[in-house]
Amino acid sequence: MPRFYCPTSLTSGQLLDLPASAARHVQVLRLQPGDAITLFNGGPEVPTSSGGEYEATVTQMGRSQVQVRVGAHTAVEREAALQVHLAVGMPANERMDWLVEKASELGVASIQPLMSERSVLRLSGERADKKQAHWQSVAVAACEQCGGNRVPRVHAMLTLAQWLKTPTPPDATQPQRLLLSLRPESVGLREAVQSRASASASAITFLSGPEGGLSAAEEEAALAQGFAPVTLGPRVLRSETAAIAALAALLI
Repeated sequence: MPRFYCPTSLTSGQLLDLPASAARHVQVLRLQPGDAITLFNGGPEVPTSSGGEYEATVTQMGRSQVQVRVGAHTAVEREAALQVHLAVGMPANERMDWLVEKASELGVASIQPLMSERSVLRLSGERADKKQAHWQSVAVAACEQCGGNRVPRVHAMLTLAQWLKTPTPPDATQPQRLLLSLRPESVGLREAVQSRASASASAITFLSGPEGGLSAAEEEAALAQGFAPVTLGPRVLRSETAAIAALAALLI
C-alpha cells in the first residue's frame, strides 16, 4: 500500500486535503477515489506527533488537490531503540543525496551537514537553504519507501567550528560523542559503544569527515569537546560509505 508523509495533525474520521507533495505523488501513481493509502506524520514539522500510521481512503481527485478520509490509527513503530545523530562532512555531487537516503532508511535520528577544511561542497544563503530543503525531501521519500514513521530532521548547514560551539540544552541527556578517526588510539566502534552501555548512552552523536577526513586541528577541536576517536577497521572507506557503515553497525 502506498505510504505518504503528511506533516499535519491527523485524526481518525477527518476529511483532509493532502499537502502538495503528497497530492502530486498520489496523482503520479494514478490513484482513484476508493483507493487505500497509508499516512504518517512523525517528523520535524510535527513535534507532537503520536507516531504510528493511519489508514486512509482517497475520496476526491482534482487537478492539483487530493482529498482523503483518515481511518484507523495503528501504533506501529519501526525505529531503532538507539538514537544516532549523524554529523557529516558533506560529500560532493549526488553522493550527499545518496547518504541522506540511506541514512534515513537505516533509521538515523537527525543529519547535520558540515563544511570543514577539506570539504569540496560549500554553500551559503539561498543555495544552502534550497539544498537543505532538497535533502529533507529525500529523507521523506526514503521513509515513505522503507516503512519508517519518523522522518529525520536534516539541519541547516554549518561549519564544523560553528557546530562544535553549539551548546547542548541543559535539560537534554548528553549523548555519547564518537569521532571517526585514523588516530592510533582509536578503538573499534562497537567496543566504544559497549564500554558505555548505560541509560545515558541511549543516544549517540557520530561525527564523520569529508573525503580526506578532518584535519588534525579539527580532530583536536572535536576531542576537546568530548568526542572519542573510533575506527571501522583497516580499510580506507569513502566518506559516504564510512558514514553509512557506521550507522548500519549501530542501528541494525
